[in-house]
Amino acid sequence: MEMNSTIGHIYLYVSDLGKSHDFYKKLLEYLGYKEKMKENWGFAFINNGLSIWFEKARKGHIEKGYHRKRIGLNHLAFKVESKEGVDKFFREFLKPEGITTLYETPKAFTEYGHDYYAVFFEDPDRIKLEVAYHT
Repeated sequence: MEMNSTIGHIYLYVSDLGKSHDFYKKLLEYLGYKEKMKENWGFAFINNGLSIWFEKARKGHIEKGYHRKRIGLNHLAFKVESKEGVDKFFREFLKPEGITTLYETPKAFTEYGHDYYAVFFEDPDRIKLEVAYHT
């Protein structure tokens, strides 16, 4: 029997709930997500059935911080409908928010395919995020 599956939710721990909520509320609402829940322990956003949950990490788990080169999550990528959408996101969201991009992006990444175009940046805990267009 073959299964058909999609990702239902993503769950992230953050070091500062207030700072992360401010950042992700702006980012995710710009990308079409709606706030689903906000409590003193965490918050969540949803879009097209995919929810992203955030909870404050407990003492003893914050001190080493996040690093994408360790085992675990490397980055989250949000797919948009066109290269122009990536550029629009860069102009309308990243630049006004003063968010620095990584790897001199936005730009094309031919090593991922002839039409892969993306911008990379980080959240307040330095989790790498990407907004990309590809077919």
